[in-house]
Amino acid sequence: MDLPRWVHPLWDRFGPARRLQTVIGDELPSSMPFRDLVLTVDDGESWSVGMKCPCRCGATIEMLIADGARPRWDIVADAKGRPTLQPSVWRNAGCKSHFWVRTGRIVWCGESEAV
Repeated sequence: MDLPRWVHPLWDRFGPARRLQTVIGDELPSSMPFRDLVLTVDDGESWSVGMKCPCRCGATIEMLIADGARPRWDIVADAKGRPTLQPSVWRNAGCKSHFWVRTGRIVWCGESEAV
């Protein structure tokens, strides 16, 4: 059953928080989790973090976190595994979503949540 569009922002705000999962290797898995973020670690070094776009367009977003990468993001997780990612994620193609990930929650920037 597909939920009405207005439910999705409420689910993002009040539903279960996203978690950070870790995989060994330098590539994201071919099958990404629906909500959680995935951190790739190879030889003890973090390479990237990926997630499904929260607008539900189906796209996988990969952000590089390796030192020297441009652009580059930083990610931290609290004791409960809830990730915070910075800077914001702004897709310049496809759905054009713009959002922050804060303590496992999506915080939308402006009107970009409407696909």
